[in-house]
Amino acid sequence: MFENKTIMITGGTGSFGNTVLHRFLNTDIKEIRIFSRDEKKQEDMRKFYDNSKIKFHIGDVRDYDSVDNTMLGVDYVFHAAALKQVPSCEFFPIQAVKTNILGAENVIKAAIANNAKKLIVLSTDKAVYPINAMGMSKALMEKVMIAYSRQQLENGTVLCGTRYGNVMASRGSVIPLFIEQIKSGKPITITDPEMTRYLMSLEEAVELVIYAYQNGQQGDIFVQKSPACIIQDLAQALIELFETKTTIKIIGTRHGEKKHETLVNREEMAKAIELPGYYRIPADTRDLNYDIYFEKGQQKVSKVQDYTSENTQRLTIPEIKEKLLTVDYVRAELGLGDKHPFYD
Repeated sequence: MFENKTIMITGGTGSFGNTVLHRFLNTDIKEIRIFSRDEKKQEDMRKFYDNSKIKFHIGDVRDYDSVDNTMLGVDYVFHAAALKQVPSCEFFPIQAVKTNILGAENVIKAAIANNAKKLIVLSTDKAVYPINAMGMSKALMEKVMIAYSRQQLENGTVLCGTRYGNVMASRGSVIPLFIEQIKSGKPITITDPEMTRYLMSLEEAVELVIYAYQNGQQGDIFVQKSPACIIQDLAQALIELFETKTTIKIIGTRHGEKKHETLVNREEMAKAIELPGYYRIPADTRDLNYDIYFEKGQQKVSKVQDYTSENTQRLTIPEIKEKLLTVDYVRAELGLGDKHPFYD
């Protein structure tokens, strides 16, 4: 479906954007447009890749005109631009609103105006039962996407979403912190030894988005069924991989931090379509003229569980080590490969 097509990646200078580049650069794709406000990273990428298929566009998702100008002739849009750091969004929530909600609306409107075939917005587990500003802004981004999807004509731009937990070794992942602590001889600091987290690679995150492109209908959100681990086991797996005697220090749960991640809530699970390796959450296509919000209930919702990092497949320490060894960043830190310069 991507043969001779043009794709656009907002926030394309980040780790996800670079993984998309790796996935498509040597295929028969026509053009890859990198859209971001970071001119330094764009220049570094231009020199590193030196490939005429890649076109760089300076702009900001907060500025509709810059998005609209870049979108002309684009077939598929990967919307990855976001404020992702929980503390930053917590202290500056309006900035999260401007980028994660209003910025997403700008991208959606520009995709529709320029007749893009399909747009996928990237969301997070933190959007489910959100307890911090970052999660709240991503939850509203999902609602904006679904609301616009209801308005599309039969042959209009298809709007979908993906949702996943922490991606191993990407920005916000705890793995680089643990490795830094190991290498500097400091104790590994974990907040709660029984805390669970999904383990997903950047490559798997990209494949989830591609799956959404291939199978998504208006307003769908796709979730990959991912294994998870206990944080203490993750720390122990890294200690064993690096063959160190580093100790583990418990520091207590941080502000805005959940014990377990939820990727699909109960209400969504009641209507989710289970596919091999994925859940498809169809959009609610009803309008305001129905009673379920006011008078009627759903018995099915009462009988299902959330899909969380606590009740998904739990990896053992040997399995965690095997999973970690698939991550380029970890392999590079172990001296088993080269570290990619643009994976943050």
